[in-house]
This record gives sequence, structure tokens and C-alpha cells, in this order.
Amino acid sequence: MDEVSFRSDTVLSDVHLYTPNHRHLMVRLNSVGQPVFLSQFKLLWSPDSRTDSGSESARYGDVPAREAPPPGPGSPGSPPRSSYVGESAALQAGQEGLGAQLDEDGDLDVVRRPQATSEPDPAGPPRDKVHPMILMQEEAGVPGPEGPESGPHSVIQIEHTMATTLEDVGKQVWRGALFLADYILFRRDLFQGCTALELGAGTGLASIVAATVARTVYCTDVGADLLAMCQRNVVLNSHLAATGGGVVKVKELDWLKADLCTDPAVPFSWSEEDIADLYSHTTVLFAAEVFYDDDLTDALFHTLSRLVRRLKNACTAILSVEKRLNFTLRHLDVTCEAYDHFRSGLQALARLAEGRLRFMVERVEASFPQLLIYERVRQLELWKIVAEPAP
Repeated sequence: MDEVSFRSDTVLSDVHLYTPNHRHLMVRLNSVGQPVFLSQFKLLWSPDSRTDSGSESARYGDVPAREAPPPGPGSPGSPPRSSYVGESAALQAGQEGLGAQLDEDGDLDVVRRPQATSEPDPAGPPRDKVHPMILMQEEAGVPGPEGPESGPHSVIQIEHTMATTLEDVGKQVWRGALFLADYILFRRDLFQGCTALELGAGTGLASIVAATVARTVYCTDVGADLLAMCQRNVVLNSHLAATGGGVVKVKELDWLKADLCTDPAVPFSWSEEDIADLYSHTTVLFAAEVFYDDDLTDALFHTLSRLVRRLKNACTAILSVEKRLNFTLRHLDVTCEAYDHFRSGLQALARLAEGRLRFMVERVEASFPQLLIYERVRQLELWKIVAEPAP
């Protein structure tokens, strides 16, 4: 399948949009007839050369966070790409102290960004690309895209779909998951040997990365087809988790239900042993790019609050979100409604003073090293929630 058809309700992740087609391999159709692609995220960081986070910070300190264009067309809640380009051009003109360049009809003359020409013989028309990869400590630069593979630990393989409806965006790989994976690799001290829970894991990329450090990762989402894809990704990358002794358990966790599913007839249900382990040992929860729908955002915060109250240990939650701009007819202006609702949920959680727990909310500065190569745009944010006994 060389072409991906687009409809009016199509949603396409920037990670797929800027990755060359020849780096995707269609491998099968899933149970609902969607084409499934296998993409390789080149892995140059060696799981065997682990150090404490302080040493990593020093070693990775010279790796720059690359700035790239804002989200492309098709991202959940993103405006057409042309609006971003126009905004960028106008901003650049203002910074240079020049007036906006207009064409002969008085319209804004948009200055297009140059196309990438890093590959001497591209398979198709040249375009900007994203090649997510983890940088090895000894690596001074980034190797070329056609460099030879060094062995089974050189890539993370992820099965995913592309150009889905909004309801199926969990089957795609999103930039916020890569951003969160960056932080996981940087904060090994937080994840080392812990039991962790991912909410809304999607393809499972962040859980797979977390399992290179954590002891047990409960990788959760809802929907048998999505969870089956997630399980395949865990199996494809099981050698990475095994190197650090970690294990990923794919489970169903529906935010709209108060209890975990324990029916053995339901795929990916919970055993009593897993539930006991979850509540007794979990110290870290994390989620990436799940804040695009207000009802789901409310459900996640309710689930997070409910789970934390059942845990026996104090815990830390790390949330990754991309602030997306939309022009809405209701406001006749560019707004960030989904992001604003997410922030109001954070504020409500911080004010919550029920029972024995208190929640401390703070934004994590994006100054930590960029250990994966992707478009780390300024709209990406990480938020940390620490739940601990109230004084």
C-alpha cells in the first residue's frame, strides 16, 4: 500500500507525516480492516551502558533540542498547516523589524521553509523528515539514515496505523510519547526498579521504553484491537525489557468504569495477583497525548485520583501534552480549548484536599536532554503530579 487515502475526518500524526514512506512497511490488516504498518525507530542508546541520571545529564548535555515546525495537518485539534506557516512567516518578519511581505494583490507572501535534502537519492519528492532515535552516550553525532544495523538492540519496532479517525488515534505514534520517553530515559532514578502504570498507552512505545528501567510496567488502554496491537509491540521489543529485567503487562483499563475488569473471558483482563501487585507496589503513573477530548480528560483525572487513593505508596504521575491551536467559529479566534481544559483539570486536582492525600502539581522544564531525535516543538509540555500523605 503506497498511498494513504484521506477523508475529512482523517487524523494523521506528525511522526508519520514527516517520516519517508519507504521507512514504513505495511505488514497486515487488523481486525477492523485498517492497514497496519511496522516502523523502525532506530535505537543507538545501549541498554547495557546505564549510568545514574546525574552522569547522563552531564553526558547528554550537549545534545540540542531541535526546534521544528508546529504540528502538521491532521493532528488532533490542529489547524491547517498553511496557518502555521503564515504565522511563522509573520513572526519572523516582525522579529527582523520588517513589515509583512505582500504580493501584488495585497495578500501575505508566505516564505516557505526549505525542503530537507539530507538523502542523496530520495525515494519520493523531498520533504521534511523525522527519524526518532536514541542517542548513544559515546555518539558524537547522528549517523546517516542508511547506516548499517548493529544488532537486535539497534531499533524499537512499532506496529501502528496511519490516517485514522479521531476515535482510533491511539493506534498511531505521537510526538508526546517520544517526549515522555525522553524524560523516562533521563530520569532513570525515578523509574529504576519501580512498578509503573501507563494510562492510555496506545501503541505502547512509552511503556516499552519504561520497561528498560522499571521492574514491572502495566501498559493499559481500552479496546481489544488496540490492546492486541500493543501486545504485539511488547513482544516485538521484549528483548529490550529483558536486558534490564523488566516486564510489560498489557491490560484493559477503562476510565469510564470504577473497577478493573477481572472477567477471565475478557481479553487483557486483570488477575487478582496483578491487582494486588498494582496497588501494593506502584509508585509511578504516566500518560502521553490523551488530552484531546474534554470528556476523556475529565475521565482520566477521575481515574488518576481514584487509583492514587488505592495505592499503598506515595506516587508520582508524569503527563505529556501538546498544546494545539485551533481556530473556532464559536470564538472566531485561535484557541487551545483542549489544552485549557487539561490545565483546569490540573488546577482542580491541586485544590483537592480530600482524605489522607494532597496533590502537588508542577510543570517540568523541557531542559532535559533530547535523547530521541524528533521535533521537540515548544508546544510540548510535561507536568508532574506528586501525591503524598497530607500533613
